[in-house]
Amino acid sequence: MSDGFEYQFPAIRGIQAQREYYVSMCPMRLLPKLFQFDEDELAPELRAQRQLNRARIPELSRYITENVDNYVFSAITVSIDADIAFAPFAGEGEANRIGILKIPMSARFIINDGQHRRAAIDQALRNHPELGDETIAVVFFLDKGLERCQQMFADLNRYAIRPSPSLSILYDYRDETAQLAKTLIAGSDIFRDVVELEKTSLAPRSRRLFTLSAIYHATNELLNGLPETTPEETARLALDFWEAVAAQFDEWGPGPQRRPDGR
Repeated sequence: MSDGFEYQFPAIRGIQAQREYYVSMCPMRLLPKLFQFDEDELAPELRAQRQLNRARIPELSRYITENVDNYVFSAITVSIDADIAFAPFAGEGEANRIGILKIPMSARFIINDGQHRRAAIDQALRNHPELGDETIAVVFFLDKGLERCQQMFADLNRYAIRPSPSLSILYDYRDETAQLAKTLIAGSDIFRDVVELEKTSLAPRSRRLFTLSAIYHATNELLNGLPETTPEETARLALDFWEAVAAQFDEWGPGPQRRPDGR
C-alpha cells in the first residue's frame, strides 16, 4: 500500500569508509512515529540494539521538561533497509552535497544509537506537545543487513567512555550540591590547591588531598535531611563544618601552614 509514497528529508550527504550517509533534522513530534523500537522480544543475536531500559526513560524525560530552555541532545543514528534516492539541489561542486533524501514509506528504520532519547522525547511530548516543533539531528546510514547493523552498534559504543564523576560535577550548573561544592572549594582557604577537580582518584604522588566528587558526596550527606534554608545559609553551614574538620588536622590547614611538600 505504501509503494509510490515516500518520506522526504532535507539532508546533507557525506562519506565515511567509502559509504554514503546523510544528516538531517527531524521534528520531535515525528520521531516516535517514524522510528519505532519493537525488538524487545527478539533474542540478542537477532537484534541490532540493546533492550530498552525503561527505568531510564522517566529521568531522561524529566531532563527535557525541566530544562525546556537549555536541554541538549546529540544526534540519533538510524539505519535504513530500503533503496533510497538523494536529489541534490545543485549538480556540481559543494552544493551537490545538500539536497532531499527520499525514503520509501515501506522502509524499516533501525535505531543504532539513541533509542532511549527517542523514548524519552515521546514521553516528554505527552505533557509538553509544544516541544513537537523542535528538532533533533538524525544520521542515516544504509542498512546492509543484521551483521552490519550489529557491528555499527558495537563500533558506536566501543570507545564511549563516561567522564569522571569529578569532571561531571565540575561542569554541572544544574545540581545545587555541585554548585555548593564548587563554591566551597573556590572560596575557602582550607580547600585551596588540595582538591583534584578532574580525576576520580588521586595519583600516588599527588599533592591533592581530596577529589571534587568526594567533597560533593560528603557535603551531600552532611546536608541530607536538614531543614531547607537559603543557599547562603547552606553554604555557611557547610563551610563551618569543613573548617571544624580541618582544624583537627595540622597537615590540612590554610596554605601558609602546610608542609614544604604541599601537604
